[in-house]
Amino acid sequence: MTPNPVSSTPVLRATLLWSAAVTAVLAVIGAIAGFAVAGVEGLWSALGGVVVAFAFLAITGASILIANRWYGDALYVPFFFAIVLGGWLVKFAVFIVMLLVLQDQPWLQPTVFLVALIAGVIASLIIDVVVLMRMRVPHASDVTLPTADEIHDPTDGRSERI
Repeated sequence: MTPNPVSSTPVLRATLLWSAAVTAVLAVIGAIAGFAVAGVEGLWSALGGVVVAFAFLAITGASILIANRWYGDALYVPFFFAIVLGGWLVKFAVFIVMLLVLQDQPWLQPTVFLVALIAGVIASLIIDVVVLMRMRVPHASDVTLPTADEIHDPTDGRSERI
């Protein structure tokens, strides 16, 4: 299998994998803490908050990974932006629907849900920073760009000052 030429692909894959692992840990911790604080409603609220945080943050990474499959195609840029914008629109629509559906649910403990949601978002942001700081992305370091004096106009053969 040839490596993907898009440098964001390994970064996003690592971020999604680590986020899934940390979400599982947060779900266990949140369920225990939520149950201790607010009983069964707290348990379900904590699980819901952690899952919602992961789903919303994963949509962007997954949409970019899907869009990167068209790299090299003549329509890569329009496909990329259409897919990523579509992912954001899906997140927005799901967020509105989620607010309307969860608004008056008897099993939802709002404080536990909010704390779990915030914990999931903060954990995901920390993972993003750690993965990006540790990721080794190849780059060109020994390239020398031409100066203005070295640029020639092919029509008259003289140097052109920019």
